[in-house]
Amino acid sequence: MKERVTLTLERSLLEQIDKSVDGSRIKNRSHAVELLLRQAIGVDKPTKALILAGGKGSRLKFLSKELPKPLLEIKGKPILQYNIELFKKFGIKDIILSVGYKTDTIKKKFGDGKKLGVNITYIEEKNPLGTAGPLRLARPFLKESFIMCNADELKDIDLDDMFAFHNSNRGCATIALTSVKDPSAYGVAVMNGNKIMTFVEKPPKDNTPSNLINAGLYILDPQVIDYVPEGYAMLEIDVFPKLAAEEELYGYPFSGQWFDTGTPERFKVAEEKWRGFL
Repeated sequence: MKERVTLTLERSLLEQIDKSVDGSRIKNRSHAVELLLRQAIGVDKPTKALILAGGKGSRLKFLSKELPKPLLEIKGKPILQYNIELFKKFGIKDIILSVGYKTDTIKKKFGDGKKLGVNITYIEEKNPLGTAGPLRLARPFLKESFIMCNADELKDIDLDDMFAFHNSNRGCATIALTSVKDPSAYGVAVMNGNKIMTFVEKPPKDNTPSNLINAGLYILDPQVIDYVPEGYAMLEIDVFPKLAAEEELYGYPFSGQWFDTGTPERFKVAEEKWRGFL
């Protein structure tokens, strides 16, 4: 529950706060002040992130037959490194990497994370576990709310604002949603207010329920792991529908950059248009 307060601040400070208000990511002066306070105090802020980095990237073999997909480079830097740097930017320095394909290559590249100013722990998938299965391997490390993402996407998202959104809704899972011109190649979110009711997988171009798609980044509470079946499991099929049915799944639309690098065509677009973190 929120309460109204009155603050007396220097005009110059208010002017700086007002410059951050853009009407979308930061909606108004009150929202800006709340975000600044949360950043300063660290209230309800996740400290750990799980990155899914076990994929082969078989559709991108033309780029490199030697490197696993997360190590393919955009503008001179591995895609996985951008994700690590995003978390570090928002004070999340305990990173868990779920690895499987060419594990040693990834470990050699990033080591314990100290060179990037983070602490990296590895969990290893002996067999592919999908997008949900690694959660069970990581359970011993995930005792509080945490963030999770795919290693093969580029995203520039205000995680502090997303944390605040997650906490205000009191659900156990929040999915970052991005808008695309043609959502027919993705899972499209069907919303009821902030709640996600379902995803329509690859709808026809002329009949999409929205242009909001799963951006591959989530804030999850530990109890979500209880929804994951043993072995290979997919968030999109085995977990999110259950959470949506219990009205525990929320969607956070964001307007920052987002690029999928899963196909040669999309990888090329990312190479051309990714501008780094703004």
